[in-house]
Amino acid sequence: MSHGKYIVVFKEGTAQDLIDGAEQDVIAQGGKITHRYSATFKGFAAEIPDNALSVFTTNVAVDSIEPDGEVSIYAKQQLAKK
Repeated sequence: MSHGKYIVVFKEGTAQDLIDGAEQDVIAQGGKITHRYSATFKGFAAEIPDNALSVFTTNVAVDSIEPDGEVSIYAKQQLAKK
């Protein structure tokens, strides 16, 4: 069974028991919670089996589901001309 890595973000005001239930759904489907978010938004990062992803896309409490991955920043510094 293939697993994808996703960040699941819940709508503002979503009750914690609904989020806890969603986490349990991930685990029951053979997935794994890898991080919980609560400071800037309510949600979690998880490895979710591909066949269980539709449970979250139809959940009205879910604001968004995004693929989880590395983010890098590349900046080029320019020297001031004298």
